[in-house]
Amino acid sequence: MERLIPALLLAAATLCAQPRLADTPAVAVFEARKNIPHASVRIPALLATAKGTLIASAEARDNATDQAGNDLLVSVSKDGGASWSKPFVAYEQGADSCNNPCLVQDARSGRVFLFFQTFPAGGKEFGGLPAGPKDPKGNRLKMITSDDEGASWSGPVDLSDALKPGDAVTCASGPGIGIQLAGGRHAGRLIIPFNSQDPKRNFVNWAAISDDGGRTWRRGEPVPQEGMQLNEVQVAQSSDGRLYLNSRRWKGTGLRKVAWSSDGGVTWTKAADDPALPEPTCQGSLLAVSRDKAGSLLFLNPAGKGRTNGTLRRSDDGGRTWAESTLLFPGPFAYSSIARIGGDLGVLYEPNSNTVVLFRKVTGLGLDAR
Repeated sequence: MERLIPALLLAAATLCAQPRLADTPAVAVFEARKNIPHASVRIPALLATAKGTLIASAEARDNATDQAGNDLLVSVSKDGGASWSKPFVAYEQGADSCNNPCLVQDARSGRVFLFFQTFPAGGKEFGGLPAGPKDPKGNRLKMITSDDEGASWSGPVDLSDALKPGDAVTCASGPGIGIQLAGGRHAGRLIIPFNSQDPKRNFVNWAAISDDGGRTWRRGEPVPQEGMQLNEVQVAQSSDGRLYLNSRRWKGTGLRKVAWSSDGGVTWTKAADDPALPEPTCQGSLLAVSRDKAGSLLFLNPAGKGRTNGTLRRSDDGGRTWAESTLLFPGPFAYSSIARIGGDLGVLYEPNSNTVVLFRKVTGLGLDAR
């Protein structure tokens, strides 16, 4: 019996350490026709700041289409997601549409950046918009900033000239989050992942890069691809310093597309399928965390048939293999964005709905105390 006790304790500890939804119910951060006047809301982005504030953003849409005069919403939480401020419009551009919110913070200044793209009124992603950065009536790449933990936001800065490829009809950041590199030759570098499409609807991934705290930005090289095309995308830094890219497919097999960078996002390995990550053609969320004094990557996406079964996976080797897979959200589940909250994980997500964006905590991750 004495020999069995340690084994039983170990088994119990392992069971308790498995990821699971917190007992608290989901919170509706953005809800159409309730806490916002718009008819539809989609595309969540969630950032945990260095001070512990949670900043949530999403597209408030006049109707349930991708370009519907969308405004950019923000709501903040100061208590780890238990309660949220009344949503407000951080940026709008009249009848033009604002899409693909992507958040990142510069740890040195504390400044938060919200990247997005604009479409002219009536313009659509596949509506024959002009290629390149010069035409003001085309798809534009912009950002706004906050120096007060998301409470207020600057006017827009147009980054199209610096970032938009000459053959790109549209570009899209994230959606979700960007990252700031920790340690190594490129410590402090800010990265925003992008996709862009040419006039023939060929999609590629690349990264926007800043080495001066977000004052200036430049574009890295496209991710090489063969027999596939990469679309909505997230990146994370693994414990060995390399960047890991995880992308939704536009063309190719029904698997997530992945690549790595050893030079801080300037160049990438050729994209490959990850046979462990099924892809129902939907955005996924990605985050680097510290666990057991080592680095891990967490990845969340719908892994069922269609946009269902939100499944959290953990990799301890920079995305090469996945040590753990946990079904957290059975049933409808679509876009998501994840952020660390102490030893827990915050999830801002769509329950495969265009009228509500929910927040839920995940516990039992075994994350190191900060």
